[in-house]
Amino acid sequence: MSGLVIPGDLTTVIYSVQDHVAHVTLNRPEVHNAFNERMQEELASLWRHIRLDDDVRVVVLTGAGDKAFCTGIDRGDIPVDREFDPFTYDDPSQRIGPKSQGLWKPVIAAVNGMACGGGFYLLGESDIIVAAESATFFDPHVTYTMTAVYEPILLTNRMAFGDLVRMSLVGTQERVSARTARETGLVCEVVAPEELTTTSRELAEVIAAQPPTSVQATLRTLWAARSLSPDQALSLGNVFLQLGTSARALREGQEHFAQQKQREWKLR
Repeated sequence: MSGLVIPGDLTTVIYSVQDHVAHVTLNRPEVHNAFNERMQEELASLWRHIRLDDDVRVVVLTGAGDKAFCTGIDRGDIPVDREFDPFTYDDPSQRIGPKSQGLWKPVIAAVNGMACGGGFYLLGESDIIVAAESATFFDPHVTYTMTAVYEPILLTNRMAFGDLVRMSLVGTQERVSARTARETGLVCEVVAPEELTTTSRELAEVIAAQPPTSVQATLRTLWAARSLSPDQALSLGNVFLQLGTSARALREGQEHFAQQKQREWKLR
């Protein structure tokens, strides 16, 4: 890692923070926001920076422009003459995903166009995915004589298995619409393109208004539970509970409950 100064030296990512919400925009629209080595370094550094910044409670991740969220690795960076070492291969998935860098603050992915291939590294480690009606999803690996491995593994618990198999095997011959992605479980909400930024931002603000320790502890619990059997997860319930719950937190919660007025709520 090159020791990047965050956010001052960013060249492939746009970063800003407002009202406890960080906005991360992949900024290589000329190549459909495909990631090169520089973007991999910047994302890895940025996720670690956000992890330690107490002012940030929620992240909204999107791509620049309206054509693509992210189309994976920049094909100019693919080592076509090198054989992969099955024991030591350093895959980009170990670098660019927020969870891979230990970030347990909620990440909302706002998918504004094509999302394919290595772009699923980012979606697979996001917590909530909101998509514009114009968004599409596909996995081109097999079409270009590559094996789809890390991306579908990350999506195994996010999509209906048959739909994931189909997307992984048809290559570039078929794309999944935002509506179909919603039906498979990959996407949480589908909105008009002009509403994507506002919808994602409003959702982030709602989450950012919740007690941050409770949010992060809950998120960490949910991700851990995905890798455990129900019995294993329940047996660790008391450990998970203590991640974000203390006597002080309970007192504050009770005081908040006693003082609060009825708030407006949204039916989804």
